Amino acid sequence: MTVAGNGSENRGGGAPLVRKLVLGALGVLLLVTSGLSFYRHRHLEEPVVLSDGVTEVKKLSDYFDGIRGTVNDCNVYFFEGAEPGATMFVMGGTHPEEPAARLAAWLIAENAVMEQGRLIVVLSGNRSATTVTRLGGAYPPDFAIPTDWGAQTFRLGDRWSNPLDQWPDPEVYIHYPSRQYLAYVDARNLNRTWPGRPDGTLTERTTYALLELIRRENVDIFIDLHEAELQYPVISTIVTHERGEELAIFVSMMLSDEEFNIGTEYSPKNLHGLSHREVGDASQAISLLFEAPEPFLDATRGRTTREQLLTGIDEFVMKAGEHGLLFEHIDESGWPIDVRVGRHTSTVLQTMEAWTELYPDRPLSCRGVPRYAEVIAEGLGHWLHDPSEAAPGRLVTE
Repeated sequence: MTVAGNGSENRGGGAPLVRKLVLGALGVLLLVTSGLSFYRHRHLEEPVVLSDGVTEVKKLSDYFDGIRGTVNDCNVYFFEGAEPGATMFVMGGTHPEEPAARLAAWLIAENAVMEQGRLIVVLSGNRSATTVTRLGGAYPPDFAIPTDWGAQTFRLGDRWSNPLDQWPDPEVYIHYPSRQYLAYVDARNLNRTWPGRPDGTLTERTTYALLELIRRENVDIFIDLHEAELQYPVISTIVTHERGEELAIFVSMMLSDEEFNIGTEYSPKNLHGLSHREVGDASQAISLLFEAPEPFLDATRGRTTREQLLTGIDEFVMKAGEHGLLFEHIDESGWPIDVRVGRHTSTVLQTMEAWTELYPDRPLSCRGVPRYAEVIAEGLGHWLHDPSEAAPGRLVTE
């Protein structure tokens, strides 16, 4: 009896060990598969087929050596017109979780030809933030845009720089140089760290480098492209520094009359760190920020999927609208990515036209970039070019 009992206990004692081994193996498998997913996301190469109008591609570190070799040493695309004029700088990727901003800049990089004046384009203002998605947000790591030749995959990103590149966050973020207190996580927010500083964090050094670019290239108009949740009051609008009020109102008036409704907001003088305030204060450039609607960002949204990102359709956001909780309309047609991208391309082009009306001695004129109606009619993928057919020397990666 004693021997049998001991044998039974020994056999029973093996079961917990087996369970531990199985659970341990599952843990290792989860660690490996998630690690591979994170690695693929961080190292995904996004091809850019350069427009015939791109005359030079520089690196951001050409303007400030303090970011050379870092993840944020992004590409800077230059377009020189045949005739002289003003200089415009368009930037996407401040917040890479707002994909229409990057994609609108992408269409410009792959299609624009300047006829008068000069254009500078950045696709990944905060490249670090393209390598991670919002922690706990269950965002997809990437998404694909259907094109005439297949599909092109893009990284989705986060609002903040990747913690792998800048850590730890402070208990309270104190903006430089205003000393204004902001949320701790905004230490990694590119649109809270302007004008930056050369000995600061990676995000601060990035805005410092961008501001050096603006100053040294004598930029006349700086445009920061964004998207906003429908529960955010600053939406479907142009936010402008006071020196750009006349230009912004002119653009808003023309677009609202001919293409779609877009308003204007004035940059608060006492809210620091944002591009529309700090660039206008610290440089010669008029600073504007464009906001398009993106239900994908709303707190009341349903599942965060690639389909939701592309279609802009969400029944929960619609329900919030029925209860008066939104600052922008939404219905069954949603806010598709084509609509959001088209709003940005038309607003950029209309800004060029309005500037030329106001300052005819320093014109801006561009061809090749599709406007709102064209992007919707053809689909934005129609305006992306096949990397396999790129001419020698006309293909770069982001």
